[in-house]
Amino acid sequence: MTKSASEVMHDVIVAAVIDGLGALRTASKGVPNALLRDLGAIHPNTTFQDLPAELQASIQTSVRAAFTRLQSEGYTVLNPKVAGVAPRPQPRPTGGPGRGPGGGGGRPG
Repeated sequence: MTKSASEVMHDVIVAAVIDGLGALRTASKGVPNALLRDLGAIHPNTTFQDLPAELQASIQTSVRAAFTRLQSEGYTVLNPKVAGVAPRPQPRPTGGPGRGPGGGGGRPG
């Protein structure tokens, strides 16, 4: 039986998180204080280049594994530009009451 895309992605993300934690442990060389320092340094504005090299490698491996897993489960992952798929039309904003071209709610009195 084929798994849904959600189930496959759930499995992939869980594996990626576990691999990432293992990579952080490797980067800290078994020193608990270094592991805590590395974990504390990760925040919402952290970039990929700011991460330890071991974690970067783990993430790259997890991304490749995710695409391989999706393909092995029968899903196709394509770039819409390469596949020739027309992009979906963007929803048009609806103008509510009092919204004119200037965005104001009416004439100043």
